[in-house]
Amino acid sequence: MADISPFTPAVAGSIDLAAVHAVAPQRVVRGPGALQAALPQLRALTRHPVLLGRSPAVAPHRQALAQQLQLPGSRQLLLHHDCCDRDLLRLEATVRQLQADGVIALGGGKVLDAGKLLAHRCGLPCIAIPGSAATCAGWTALANVYSEAGAFIYDVALDRCPELLVFDHRLIATAPARTMASGIADAMAKWYEASLSSGRSRDGLVRQAVEQARLLRDQLLLEYEDALGHPGGAAWGRVVESCGLTAGLIGGLGGARCRTAAAHAVHNGLTQLAPCRHWLHGEKVAVGILVQLRLEEVVAGQPLAAVARDQLLQVYGKLGLPTSLAELGLGKLDTAQLEAVSSFTCREGSDLHHLPFAVTPTQLEEALRFCTQPRPIPQSVQPRG
Repeated sequence: MADISPFTPAVAGSIDLAAVHAVAPQRVVRGPGALQAALPQLRALTRHPVLLGRSPAVAPHRQALAQQLQLPGSRQLLLHHDCCDRDLLRLEATVRQLQADGVIALGGGKVLDAGKLLAHRCGLPCIAIPGSAATCAGWTALANVYSEAGAFIYDVALDRCPELLVFDHRLIATAPARTMASGIADAMAKWYEASLSSGRSRDGLVRQAVEQARLLRDQLLLEYEDALGHPGGAAWGRVVESCGLTAGLIGGLGGARCRTAAAHAVHNGLTQLAPCRHWLHGEKVAVGILVQLRLEEVVAGQPLAAVARDQLLQVYGKLGLPTSLAELGLGKLDTAQLEAVSSFTCREGSDLHHLPFAVTPTQLEEALRFCTQPRPIPQSVQPRG
């Protein structure tokens, strides 16, 4: 009788290859006062940590945390640039010289990415403390690496999420409202991208992640105005956690098979141009969603994409998000600039190729031109999907 292995079932619709998921941080402490509540867990993870930051605006919070930790062996380190190789090499050498046993990253997405990557390279636990709800970087097992000037270069898949994520509402509330708007755009991109790149997946977890992305988009559309109008209120709390936590969970649940697509690829391409580098990640992603919808409409022949774009323009107007490249400082793109963005966005290995249809550089340039100047914001459009 043939030996039938129980580990190779012939099940219709099963996934083809083994998948590895870094789904979530080992522990998440969230809510008002989360930082104070997490101190015992933080001290249990590290006795000689480095405390990583960059922004002067968050410096008082880093200093307060250093005092609260009451760990004489802790040291504060500063990034000189965005999460870039030169900074990381310098910091890695310092961490090893100090014989630190943990990395605490407090700040925005690029500080959190640098902290995760530094901990990964040094084999140390990572504690992520987001200073805003602008991204889900505090949750994920992924880090983006930029040039010293701020141009995106590559991303790194890490073997694990942070050991501890501290999402303190009181700290998040000190960030400008602009950061929450940016986080809303970045979180909504989960649906607009994953529904295209992974909407037909046979993988059960991926399908659940895509469905969760739709629910996340719907919740944000329902509650963003209440959240904007009542900072610190119940809706605000749900919205910032959706941006900083749920969006990360979706990426962890779906894993590498639940992909970003054109919106983030366009973001990466736009960072190659200096005028828009000072804009927040989610603000560039917001315009990237509009470019993706134009590609859906024209290249894939999906007229409903235009309806979705009009609906988003209305939302963007209320959130104060950019609705065009002109608002990112790119209102007069010349041929060389268009080609620079297009060639980087269309390069081999780009997330653009996760779209279910092929896009040529010429087609992308047309979509970028279409999104160059602001368009009238429709008064009332129903959500698509």
